[in-house]
Amino acid sequence: MAKTKKKNGNNSNLIAQNKKAKHEFFLEDNFEAGMELQGWEVKSIREGKVNISECYVIIQNNEAFLVGSRITPLNSASTHVVADPVRPRKLLLNRKQIDNLIGARDRDGYSMVATRMYWKRCWVKLEVRLAKGKKMHDKRSDIKDKDWARQKERMMKTKLR
Repeated sequence: MAKTKKKNGNNSNLIAQNKKAKHEFFLEDNFEAGMELQGWEVKSIREGKVNISECYVIIQNNEAFLVGSRITPLNSASTHVVADPVRPRKLLLNRKQIDNLIGARDRDGYSMVATRMYWKRCWVKLEVRLAKGKKMHDKRSDIKDKDWARQKERMMKTKLR
């Protein structure tokens, strides 16, 4: 029998999302990075026991690492290994991408934030975005804009009825 192809919808493949990043930072360029994972981590990710809400990317010795992500070990899958849920995980990026990240961090003062973790075929991928921190007045103006957009939609909806 022939296999049916899945649609490439990102939401169906989404594992975890960092919703705070959009509120806390101005997000700009994005990079897709693979992750170097252990077996128990993959099993835990399949169960959905992952949190990337407070993680960020650092670069040491020309290698990128994800710091602050939490992958909670399963009791049944990690009995024979010592599982560290918050260990730094190596990101798999090309040399050119790492050089771009280093340049943006050093010259322009950007941070590197993980925004989404998703499946791409059988691999776990991480979306890394260059980000600049927002000031309090920027956050307030974003909230005002969102509220105004909601009010406009409500007004248009009531006028169309």
